[in-house]
Amino acid sequence: MRRRLIQSTLAVVLVVIAVFGGSLVLVETRTISNSAQERVDSEALRLASIVDSRLLGDQSVDADALSGQVAPGQYAVIGIAGQKPIKVGTEPSGDVIHATATGEQGETVRVEEPRSVITREVGRTLLIIGLVALLAVVAAVLLAVRQANRLASPLTDLAETAERLGSGDPRPRHKRYGVPELDRVADVLDRSAERIARMLTAERRLAADASHQLRTPLTALSMRLEEITLTDDLHTVKEEANVALTQVERLTDVVERLLTNSRDPRTGSAVSFDLDEVIQQQIAEWRPAYRSAGRAIVSSGKRHLQAVGTPGAVAQVLAALIENSLMHGGGTVALRTRVTGNQAVVEVTDEGPGVPADLGARIFERTISGRNSTGIGLAVARDLAEADGGRLELLQSKPPVFGLFLSRTQPPKKPGEAEDGRTVR
Repeated sequence: MRRRLIQSTLAVVLVVIAVFGGSLVLVETRTISNSAQERVDSEALRLASIVDSRLLGDQSVDADALSGQVAPGQYAVIGIAGQKPIKVGTEPSGDVIHATATGEQGETVRVEEPRSVITREVGRTLLIIGLVALLAVVAAVLLAVRQANRLASPLTDLAETAERLGSGDPRPRHKRYGVPELDRVADVLDRSAERIARMLTAERRLAADASHQLRTPLTALSMRLEEITLTDDLHTVKEEANVALTQVERLTDVVERLLTNSRDPRTGSAVSFDLDEVIQQQIAEWRPAYRSAGRAIVSSGKRHLQAVGTPGAVAQVLAALIENSLMHGGGTVALRTRVTGNQAVVEVTDEGPGVPADLGARIFERTISGRNSTGIGLAVARDLAEADGGRLELLQSKPPVFGLFLSRTQPPKKPGEAEDGRTVR
């Protein structure tokens, strides 16, 4: 592209120089020729006037008397009746320009000048025009190179930006070039980079959340299947199989919930449910793991509380808190239920060292962890709680107390919304 821009600019300049330079050469050549002819005519008239004045004053008219009146490089021949022609100067050879004038006394004056004088003047003029043309060409080349770089470099940058987008590097460059058309392209690429970055972030977040949230249900399901393989009791097999099927349903619910949250974290289908059932189901699932660790998990507080939310999501939040206490806490883990205002609260606490002071409220940020864990569980739990219209908070650091706040009444339906939360038309 640079070469084409330089070549096109240079071609335009050369055409302009050829057209205007050629016209200028013709005009200057004609002007120099006319000027030389007028100079010779003027010299002839001047000499004729001098000869007239000398004849009228009875002064001698010869070559010596007129030698100082002829300009260098010119040749004059004066013809006077009854006398031999008087020649002044050196007779030129070759082509000449001449002029003849007649005086009042009848004398004739012929002035000649070699045409080489015109040729030299035309040559000097052509040299000046050529130098100016050369300077114009050099200036045009420099301007073309600068303009080509100004246009080609941004295109190279934009191509590199597009290449980076294609290779998975969606960082916008926010670089502008002062050319409106190129700046519009850069704006589009930057907006595309930001959209791709958001998409990649959402995909990575979904993958991280899925790996974290599916780990516990898969582990529990694996334990149930192992129980089935180790027993010959048909009743035990059926019981464990029913529990495994329940866990498969929960696993399916986890996957659907993760996909729903990845599209729109506020599309939960909240219902009124018995909070005790979810708590007891979680205790039953986690009791074997706590028993293996030599610890206990218990529940207390107000019974038969009705809460509004998604049971599967609430179960995931409680599972994240229970797992967090298993990994980072110590002693007995207690799930306490209470009522505050129009909210049902589930507190999860243990007898461990608590949350380090340097973490504090940052415990819910992604990648923040007190030990070598992923730091995703509590962040996902808070997102799930907020998607159901509740909230998850750290109520106390030592001993640690996490509180899950859920509404006890259904939120008012929006206009056009059906009983199941779907929008009707």
